[in-house]
Amino acid sequence: MRTIIQGRFSHRLRSMWISCKVASDVLLRRALGKPLVAEWPWLVEYATLYIRAQFNHAFAREDFAEGRAYFDSVYGVVRDYPDVAIRATGAGEPPGHWFIPTRVRSDATMLHFHGGGYAFYAGVSHHFAACMAHTLGIRIFAPDYRLTPEHPHPAQRDDALAAYAYLLQQGVNPAKLILCGDSAGGHLALMTRVNLQQAGLPAPALTIGLSPWTDTGLRGASQFGNDRYDLVQGHMTVQFSRWLKGGQPLSDAELSPIYQDFSDLGPVYLQAGGLEILVDMIRAFASTVKAQGGQVRLDVWPQMMHEFQSYGDYLPESREALQRLAEAIDWATGKVADFAGASWTECDHWRTSQKAPKASAAGIIAGMPAP
Repeated sequence: MRTIIQGRFSHRLRSMWISCKVASDVLLRRALGKPLVAEWPWLVEYATLYIRAQFNHAFAREDFAEGRAYFDSVYGVVRDYPDVAIRATGAGEPPGHWFIPTRVRSDATMLHFHGGGYAFYAGVSHHFAACMAHTLGIRIFAPDYRLTPEHPHPAQRDDALAAYAYLLQQGVNPAKLILCGDSAGGHLALMTRVNLQQAGLPAPALTIGLSPWTDTGLRGASQFGNDRYDLVQGHMTVQFSRWLKGGQPLSDAELSPIYQDFSDLGPVYLQAGGLEILVDMIRAFASTVKAQGGQVRLDVWPQMMHEFQSYGDYLPESREALQRLAEAIDWATGKVADFAGASWTECDHWRTSQKAPKASAAGIIAGMPAP
């Protein structure tokens, strides 16, 4: 594991103090035989509680830009990925970064939207994109979409559509294009899929939500009931929703994937942790898409927290989840004939709903991107 320390001295000092305090508390609790979750290694329990503490302090800052800087002052990454080249886009292109692995195993391209409640773009998000590029062996473009509270809806929608159009202009075939996002980025991926149809743009091969935020309102007991296990908290979702609306007369029904019609939008693959705050609304979304007759699969790892996939190959559950992503992408892009359910599959409505995603023939451009 590597620790990144940066930014203002006062931020670094407080973050390091919080890190030591959380580590001590976790060690003491475990010495007494009282781990937060028995299945978690020490590092996972420490990281979950440390990130939660950092989030809560960042939220309390009057100057939210300062809160973001504080959150990034001290953080850890499980490993680096030197085989992944990271390239920023140039003038005239949507702001963002390409993550290109040395070993490309798939001709798919992923458009990935980072998490952070639409308000944070944390340094760990770059590391997660690099992790996916390395593990999945695919090219990933991660746009730097505008953040709330400075830029409420529809800024994120517009930036997402611009990023999608950019990939088409770069020569990406929609039949090999994967829409993906984690947390709020999962919300953006799902809503982008809806907006693509409304804009008459060609459909992607697959839409993926990793711990996606599927309802900007209140839904399910886990939203607050799982606070003690998760790195994000129920009260944060309420504030994120307010910032996304930005004082505009927007309803949760207008902004939430769970209120949209996914019956004809092609396959949707969802992953969640059974102990995260969003798990109930993710399950409700999967059930809604299934009831609509849409193609949806949901895998839930019972003892995992929000965005557990970011642990890469450190956790068995994270390794399994990333392997499932690779299998889903191979299925959606025609490399394999089936993507079978597994012991952690809670909703499987792909085999019983064989609708192919619609694509505009005029909008399909063959080839791969040239970042």
